[in-house]
Amino acid sequence: MIRKLSLLFAGALMGASAMGLVYGAAGTTANAAGSETYKQLAIFGDIFERVRAQYVTPPEEKALVESAINGMLTSLDPHSSYLNPDAAKDMRVQTKGEFGGLGIEVTMENELVKVITPIDDTPAAKAGVRAGDYISAIDGTEVRGMTLNDAVEKMRGLVNTPIKLTILREGADKPLELTIVRDIIKVKAVKFRVENDIGYMKITSFTEKTFDDLENAIKEIRKDVPDDKLKGYVLDLRLNPGGLLDQAVSVSDAFLDRGEIVSTRGRDPKDVTRFDSRAGDDIDGKPLVVLINGGSASASEIVAGALQDHRRATVVGTQSFGKGSVQTIIPLGENGALRLTTALYYTPSGKSIQGKGITPDIKVDQPLPEDLKGADVSRGESDLKGHIKGVEESDAGSGSAAYVPPDPKDDIQLGYALDLLRGVKTDPAFPPNPDRAVLNQ
Repeated sequence: MIRKLSLLFAGALMGASAMGLVYGAAGTTANAAGSETYKQLAIFGDIFERVRAQYVTPPEEKALVESAINGMLTSLDPHSSYLNPDAAKDMRVQTKGEFGGLGIEVTMENELVKVITPIDDTPAAKAGVRAGDYISAIDGTEVRGMTLNDAVEKMRGLVNTPIKLTILREGADKPLELTIVRDIIKVKAVKFRVENDIGYMKITSFTEKTFDDLENAIKEIRKDVPDDKLKGYVLDLRLNPGGLLDQAVSVSDAFLDRGEIVSTRGRDPKDVTRFDSRAGDDIDGKPLVVLINGGSASASEIVAGALQDHRRATVVGTQSFGKGSVQTIIPLGENGALRLTTALYYTPSGKSIQGKGITPDIKVDQPLPEDLKGADVSRGESDLKGHIKGVEESDAGSGSAAYVPPDPKDDIQLGYALDLLRGVKTDPAFPPNPDRAVLNQ
């Protein structure tokens, strides 16, 4: 099953990210358009011709068509879009875990480019770009009026060339000017270290390298700590925007011995696909704590939801992002590709992720530093304009603060997880009881 998933994606946010996607055919054939629809298309053709012929400056016809297509798709939900040939090629490159650029996940909000998260150890992160920042100008050119694809394209460039970003940051008295030198972004999918008697593993994204990197991390941790001294593991999924679905399935499978990992359900009630785990637990039943926050999205939520429902791990932190929709990438030959939302993700217990996210077993808030107090660092699918309302979405919505302190000594959530594993703190949710797993029967 897993080998067949190499072209499936489950990630959060769009634009510069190669996330949230599923290669494949369109699925069901739509009913033929009615006569009224063709009348509307005729209106579009008339307007296009008038703009082309009479606008004050000659417009670029290709750009007009692309903008019209994207306008149609973005009116559906925040994750459907048209990928021109360059964007489609870039998406394929990014999923390999190595690409050129600044190292930021972005979306478009209020006509500005909004930073979802800077990727660790990239030029953007080193220059001080933060989650929640708004990019208002790129090399002096205003972002307002650009599409997200236009802005992303403008931020691309040759390695070792500089780019100047004008940043609007909540709490700052004036716009910030940051000069960043473009570089090859080699995303290290899994970072790990030994915390005395506990193995710590942070998955930054789900690329083609993630599962192999995780296996290597487990192997190295076991080398450093004798089995009788190793109290357990922390799997950190905070600020992880998602990535490849097959990697999310493989990561979940690494800790599960049996049962469903995730299912997708499409427009047709009969269109249900389930992904199951195989026998074998790579950490031999050692205790596991999973950390999540408002920056944990899609593939991260699949892993957290599977381990939580099977009672294999205790989930600690705050409400996750809530991106539970599936996008299918439909190739358009030399014209690029169509990214279209075609299904929703469900955890093994049958709970919808969309617009709700994963609720931690133990809620632990991470205090904000002085310079961020009063700032809105909360992230959630339910806050996105035009998002698909989830079947379990409530007025409370999804998401929470997306902040992790750079110094582990200030990391309250991590400290709580370590205390749980060492027995310093106790909670009814830890250790979880697999016999009380909540599964969809």
